Amino acid sequence: MTDEEPTLPPRPQEWAWATVDVSIGPLGLAATPKGLLEVAFGADARTAAAAVDRLTRRLGTAPADRPCAAHDVLTQASAELEAYFARRRETFAVPLDWSLTAGFNRRVLRELAEHVPYGTVVSYQDLADRVGDQGAARAVGTAMGSNPLPVVVPCHRVIESSGGLGGFGSGLEIKRALLSLEGVLPEPLF
Repeated sequence: MTDEEPTLPPRPQEWAWATVDVSIGPLGLAATPKGLLEVAFGADARTAAAAVDRLTRRLGTAPADRPCAAHDVLTQASAELEAYFARRRETFAVPLDWSLTAGFNRRVLRELAEHVPYGTVVSYQDLADRVGDQGAARAVGTAMGSNPLPVVVPCHRVIESSGGLGGFGSGLEIKRALLSLEGVLPEPLF
């Protein structure tokens, strides 16, 4: 599949949903048999219900309530995320389902996932340069804001060229916490 192919499934697609509690709050996880599809911050009951409703419309079916291959992906993703937040894991091996992103955004997110390791940062401009689009620093910011797989695809590692944190869809407090966890920023005093 190329980056330019359609991302909508041609028919209803099997998928599953789970919530995992980590130090920054509950994360909602959606997966298909192909891989982890989405990570949602702040997945309290209301946020989770909205995410499940949106994905149900997008994927053409409700999440599976019986054991299936998507549940196996969720089990792996949950274990890896729990280990990451406990500082026992620096990389993710869970397969990813990239079907919620396409084109430039997918290229940028893949570059980020594959080439910006734990404990490092990259600027929006550097990431634009890496995908061959030197004038696209703002477009990289847009790609970060639309990242369906935060933490696993580490958009928190993208900062301004000046060293400023830049933005983060779930709030700068979470971005700071993730960068602190990885040793990029000092731990908060309180």
